[in-house]
Amino acid sequence: MANVKIKPLADRVVVEAAPAEEKTAGGIIIPDTAKEKPQRGKVVAVGTGKKDEPITVKVGDSVLYGKYAGTEITIEGKEYLIMKESDIFAIV
Repeated sequence: MANVKIKPLADRVVVEAAPAEEKTAGGIIIPDTAKEKPQRGKVVAVGTGKKDEPITVKVGDSVLYGKYAGTEITIEGKEYLIMKESDIFAIV
């Protein structure tokens, strides 16, 4: 797991997105221009939560999130998403 040097504030989490699918279920190779943005990833850092709303995800959780959730950031040359915990739909 990544050891990121970032501490999100309040109810924000940093997620490392899963790689985009390379092939369809039928074995067709998907070109880079047609790949869907992944909607699954692994939590690598969490904030402290809000006063009345503690964070429910933890580092290492695999999560599902919205297609357009989060803001892309680059830390030490690696791509991550930073988003509010409410943008996460489920822990898988």
